[in-house]
Amino acid sequence: MPTVLILGAGSDIAVALARRYAAAGFTLQLAGRNPEQLRPLEQDLRIRHRIAATVHAFDALDFASHAGFYRTLPAPPDVVLCVFGYLGSQEKGQENWQEASRILHTNFTGAVSILNVVAEDMAARGKGTIIGISSVAGDRGRMSNYLYGSAKAGFTTYLSGLRNRLWHSGVHVMTVEPGFVATQMTEHLALPALLTAQPDEVAKDIFKAAERKKNVLYTKWFWRYIMMIIKNVPEPIFKKKKL
Repeated sequence: MPTVLILGAGSDIAVALARRYAAAGFTLQLAGRNPEQLRPLEQDLRIRHRIAATVHAFDALDFASHAGFYRTLPAPPDVVLCVFGYLGSQEKGQENWQEASRILHTNFTGAVSILNVVAEDMAARGKGTIIGISSVAGDRGRMSNYLYGSAKAGFTTYLSGLRNRLWHSGVHVMTVEPGFVATQMTEHLALPALLTAQPDEVAKDIFKAAERKKNVLYTKWFWRYIMMIIKNVPEPIFKKKKL
């Protein structure tokens, strides 16, 4: 059976994705900063879906370890899901470089570092799928989260270029742009219920879109049109809004 590597496997969206891929019979490689926290998920998936699953230590910010981490996987993955991220605090990041650095490097540099390694392997094999979880926050800078948004904007552009490059090698790259999602990362925010997806909904959308080899997925679907409107608001008007 095909193998899927989930980077950042402890997040709510990642757990929903792991269950979705396990139900489809995939072999799972679950990677995260704290492998022991992933053991219960690994055992549950093994028993519930009768699939093979392994757990691996992975730190998105330890760039020097990424090539070695990938080489030690039990098998080269057919699908790689880059799910890790850090919302952080915009206000804190404006005054504290450590916070700003963590936001920028987790959401952009760390993702680029590991996906560069993955891309070289898949290009050499001439097959594979890379799925990167970006965000609608990267579609236009807003005063409330421009540190996070700028990192996601960079990641979206990176994935676009990677898709263009790897298509010629038989490798598919999909960009996922979720809007509001009810997760532990956003539980402190007052999110509008009608615009907010659950992790299971996002996972279902991603799985189906990957099967169809979509290039860019907005989830929920209407975020494509919401962001189209937001991106087209003239700058003299937009900068007056406290968004």
